[in-house]
Amino acid sequence: MKNNGVGAYQIAATYIGVIIGAGFASGQEVLQFFVLFGLNGLYAVIAATVLFIFFGIVILGLGHQLQAKSHLEIIRHTGGPVLGGVIDAIITFFLFGTVTVMAAGAGAVFAQQFGQPPLLGSAFMIVITIGTVLLGIQGIVRALSLVVPLLVVAVLGVSLATIVTRPPSLGLMELTAVQGAAAVPYWPLSAVTYASYNLVIAIAIMGPLGALARDEKAIRNGSIFGSVVLGTGALVITLAILASPAAVFVDIPMAFIAGQFGPLVQFLYSFVLLIAIYSTAVANLYGFCARLTNPASPAFRGAAIGTSIIALIASQFGFTTLVGILYPGVGLAGFLLLGALVYAYFRRPLLRIR
Repeated sequence: MKNNGVGAYQIAATYIGVIIGAGFASGQEVLQFFVLFGLNGLYAVIAATVLFIFFGIVILGLGHQLQAKSHLEIIRHTGGPVLGGVIDAIITFFLFGTVTVMAAGAGAVFAQQFGQPPLLGSAFMIVITIGTVLLGIQGIVRALSLVVPLLVVAVLGVSLATIVTRPPSLGLMELTAVQGAAAVPYWPLSAVTYASYNLVIAIAIMGPLGALARDEKAIRNGSIFGSVVLGTGALVITLAILASPAAVFVDIPMAFIAGQFGPLVQFLYSFVLLIAIYSTAVANLYGFCARLTNPASPAFRGAAIGTSIIALIASQFGFTTLVGILYPGVGLAGFLLLGALVYAYFRRPLLRIR
C-alpha cells in the first residue's frame, strides 16, 4: 500500500463514526445492552470493547489484503459461496434499511425537538448524505474525521458532567438493573450481540477502508484507538444513565439527561443526534451502493441518488415502525459474520495483523 494511504487517526475516526450512530448517541442502545444489567453492564462494555478491537483488526486486515471494494469480497472469502451469500444478502438489505431508518430518525428529531415537519428533517438528512457519499470513500473519511471529535466531546461531556454532579451508587446500579428487561438475557451474550449487530454495519465501510490503509500498523493502531474511544463512550453513558434511573423510561435517555442541565443543553444535544444519524447514514448508503455498483463507475452516482429517493419515501412509514421491522433480523447475520471472521482468522495466520 502506498505510504500516503489512510492513517491510524482516520481509521479510528471512521470506525467511531460508523458505530456511534443514533442508537449510541441517544443512549438507547447502551441502555438495552448494558445499563439494564446494572454493575454487570460495565463488564459487558469491556467485553464489547475487546471484540471491537479484535474484529476491527480482522475486517480491516482482510480489506487490506483483498483490496476490497465492498463488503462482498470479505464475506465471500470468509463464508464461502453459500454461507457468504446468505450473510451478504442480509447485510445488503440491512444497509438499505438503515439508511431508511436514519432518514426517519432525522424526521423524528426535527418534529420533536424543532417543531418542524418530519419530511423536512428526512429530506435534509438524505441531501447531505448523498452529497458526502458522492465524494467517495476518501471524502467520507475526511467528513467523519471532522465531525466525530465533536460528537465524542458532546457525548462524553454530558455523560461526565452527570457522573460528577450525581455519582452513581451501587444501590442505584442494582435498582436500575431490575427496572426493565434487557434486549438479551445474559450480559456476556449481550456484549457479543452488541458487537455483532454493529459490525454488520461497520464491515460495509471498514472493509473498503482497509484497502486504503497506509500499512498494518495503521490498521492495528486505528482499530485499537477507535475501539477504546467507543468503549469509553459506552462506559460513561452507562454510568450516566445509572446515575439517572428515570432516564431508563424515556425513548432518548441522553436527551433526557442533557435536559437536566437546562433546555439549551437539551436543544444543542439534538444537533449531536443529527450528527450521529448523519455518520451512520453516510456509511450505510456508501456500503449499499458499493455493493451494487463499482464506486469508480458512473453508475454509482445514479445508484446513490436512486437509493436515497426510495429511502426517503420509505422513511415516511415512521421511525418506530421501521426499527421494529428491520432490526430483529440482523442478529442472525451478525453471529454468522463473527463466526466466519473467527474461522478465517485462525485458518490463515497471514490474516493476523502484528
